[in-house]
Amino acid sequence: MKPFVINRYGRLVFPANFLGDLDFSVLGTLDQFAAVIGRDFEAKAPTGTDILARVESGAYPGRFELLRDLGQNLYWVNRYAITMFDKRPTRWRDLAKHRDDVFLPVLTPWEDSERKVAAVERAFRALPATWDADTENRVFDLLFDLFRTKLHHATELPAVKPTVAEFLAQPGALTFVMPAYDPDYPVFRTEDIIDAHESVPELEALMRWAMVLHNQYPWDRSRTELRAAAGIGDDDFVVAFYPRHRDVLAFIDRVKSSGRAGSGQDAPPGRKPVKPVEAVEAVEAVEAVAPATPYPPVRVREAFAIQPKFEALAIARGEHVCDNADVIRNASFSWSPMSASEISAKTGIEQRRYTSREPEQLALHAARAALAKSGRSAADIGAVLVSTCTSNRQIPSIACWLSGELGLLQTHASIDMVAACAGLPYGMAEAVRQLQEVSRPVLLVCVEKFSDKIGSVRTSRMIFGDGAAAMVIGPARAGEAGDVEVVQTYASGPHGEVNSIIWPNSEFDGDITVYGPEVKSLVQRYLVQMLDELKAQADPDNPERTLLESIELIIPHQANKTMILNLAGKAGLSADQLYFNVERMGNVSAASIPIAVYDAVRDGVITRPARIFAPGFGAGAVGGYAVMRIDPAIVADEVVLDIVEDAGRSAAAQSAGSTSDDIRAAFGG
Repeated sequence: MKPFVINRYGRLVFPANFLGDLDFSVLGTLDQFAAVIGRDFEAKAPTGTDILARVESGAYPGRFELLRDLGQNLYWVNRYAITMFDKRPTRWRDLAKHRDDVFLPVLTPWEDSERKVAAVERAFRALPATWDADTENRVFDLLFDLFRTKLHHATELPAVKPTVAEFLAQPGALTFVMPAYDPDYPVFRTEDIIDAHESVPELEALMRWAMVLHNQYPWDRSRTELRAAAGIGDDDFVVAFYPRHRDVLAFIDRVKSSGRAGSGQDAPPGRKPVKPVEAVEAVEAVEAVAPATPYPPVRVREAFAIQPKFEALAIARGEHVCDNADVIRNASFSWSPMSASEISAKTGIEQRRYTSREPEQLALHAARAALAKSGRSAADIGAVLVSTCTSNRQIPSIACWLSGELGLLQTHASIDMVAACAGLPYGMAEAVRQLQEVSRPVLLVCVEKFSDKIGSVRTSRMIFGDGAAAMVIGPARAGEAGDVEVVQTYASGPHGEVNSIIWPNSEFDGDITVYGPEVKSLVQRYLVQMLDELKAQADPDNPERTLLESIELIIPHQANKTMILNLAGKAGLSADQLYFNVERMGNVSAASIPIAVYDAVRDGVITRPARIFAPGFGAGAVGGYAVMRIDPAIVADEVVLDIVEDAGRSAAAQSAGSTSDDIRAAFGG
């Protein structure tokens, strides 16, 4: 988990976006590691030669673009050190010479450095300020001090450094050497970096980059040089590299035992994530085939004796607002440039909601509010169903935990369902079936928490949010029409669509990953299928028209407004037929549809009982829909969560098992 924190200015900060820390427990081979490094550190980073060429051609319109290139270049230079090692200047006489967990970098002198350094300084001084000259100067001073004292090439750095003994066995190998070392050399504290506060979001991100990079060299760089072992005196200091934690050392041991430590290190950087070999083989070996016969939608009135009646709908949003400026304020060095307005244009999202609570706590707030609105007691509930794909809890499941917290001595069933963005139709279908067995109300909760599972992946950070919705679904009285008229669920598809959204994804450091083209493909496939099914069915109240013609409002899964509107237009739907709240909630996966239904009532879009079509589609590749009748009277007052903080930091850090000491260690200070 990679939680956000709240700094002393009340701003959201995502340490994973600028620390460069990786989870080595999920990396098995050097090739996997090279793919991650290639994508996160090399793909977007210019070399010193690239920067010189851009300077000389006048390619930089302002200072920001040059500063950004400098920052990305220096992260690339530190791609192995920042992810794998702590740097500790150590007197040569005191350095362990035979341990297998102490390493020395072997470095190649940087050619033509004077020309590149001078050209960068001249260009920066001549370029106009982009936003704020004072901030841009401060960032430049930090970054340029590193750039001008960089002694070595970065292109051919090996991932696995030689041990001290291996260094000594390489005549002529060069490493960092300095005549003295001040252990009190000033570095930025963890709090300083988290509390960076600039008026321009893009510059706040660059300031954090610069501070983190400064801390990579906690010594007097002007007095550092490259020397071979024969030129190192007993009282000289070298920069020893120690594995940051035991997972790094275990990875190095795996690589060395495979015989790959010295191979593949100078391979060209990977520009795209490398898919596992087994996945490639699956694509080649298995062709997706259509079912022998279609799966018909379930017409609830005709299929079931007990009709479902909505008794309550309650929601709990994440208590922290993360707007697009917050996303840019936390821009990772692995991202392409993007502004807050460009995020809005690309996704239709202006903000998303994050929570410091655990998913089950969000679910509990919504569930209690729904029970109160329905007037039901714990003894009335026959089953508890939870739709979620982001639970941190396996045993007991969220549903069982909720049952206990709500005081239910026994249920017929308390189960979690993983149906991702189709969580509402899957949950609705199961709730209808449970009603037939228990003849008493079912509690359906849809809940997600993505904010600590995103890491530094920009596409995911732009889209996902946190929230919960709970519905009490009871049996209708004899002869009374139910509120759920049709349910349908699907799963699977072509291999690429099934794996279009992955979490955890070892190729992305265990973070959730979205492969956009495949997602768009599955959404289009399912949306066409759903609309065809609605056109083929008669309105249960008026057989003279189709079910599609009877729909009064479409509330789709709130994935990406721009994408959904484009696809809906191709399917013959107009924008005024669809309701969105994604601009202020983001994509809350299983919880997105019920939260959007709630907001449609609160926004005055649903003012009387109305028939809605609620399609969902996402990872799996899952899909489904429900045709439901929503009465505004079922909507409970909104659960407003207090912002929960510990001593100056977000409770998220502790709830996800990350203390302030852990974050401080990750920064190296």
